[in-house]
Amino acid sequence: MSLKLYFAPGACSFVPHALLETAGADFEPVMVKLHKNEQNDAAFRAVNPRGQVPVLVDGEQVITQIVAIVSYLDAKFPEQQFLPREPLARTRVLESLAWMNNTAHPTFTHVFMPFKFAGTPEAQEELKAFNAKVYASLLGEIEAMASKAAAAGQPWLGGERLGPLDVYALVLLRWGGFAKIDPTSYPALWAHVQKVAQQPGVAKAIERERLQLNLYKP
Repeated sequence: MSLKLYFAPGACSFVPHALLETAGADFEPVMVKLHKNEQNDAAFRAVNPRGQVPVLVDGEQVITQIVAIVSYLDAKFPEQQFLPREPLARTRVLESLAWMNNTAHPTFTHVFMPFKFAGTPEAQEELKAFNAKVYASLLGEIEAMASKAAAAGQPWLGGERLGPLDVYALVLLRWGGFAKIDPTSYPALWAHVQKVAQQPGVAKAIERERLQLNLYKP
């Protein structure tokens, strides 16, 4: 077995985790428990000095960062067509994937871990409250993507095949519960995420990570 995925339950590493399961890949899943600070253990830092998940190891090659890993998996499992083959359609999926990773994701980090960005409890609370509102608006953009796809009769956010946008949308909407955002307030996205969760490969990753989709508590 040459493939190994370092992942943390519920983190963005769920994206390559679900794609590997969808592809039926023979890989070794290695859990990194962020709440126990395992990302800073010497053994993991030797794999990824930045101390971040996901990390995909293929033989002697170590690949980090969502967009890079997704691109690699698309090339390694071309029959899955995780990314569209038509150049512009492929570019649009990568465009949205990068936005999810460099805008929506960091906004949530300001809600979930405000201590990384401010030193006082007062400043942290302000950051958390402000970014929770911003995050809700970003989920609104993904809701619009899901509505547009449904109206066009397009089964998945990236086209005709399940792909990284669908899985990342699941992760981002699920995280909304931590920001006190009710996922059902985004009806098109919530319906889409439930469909994504029912796909066999995604369901297998959900089971391994023991995830609950709706984390919202009024």
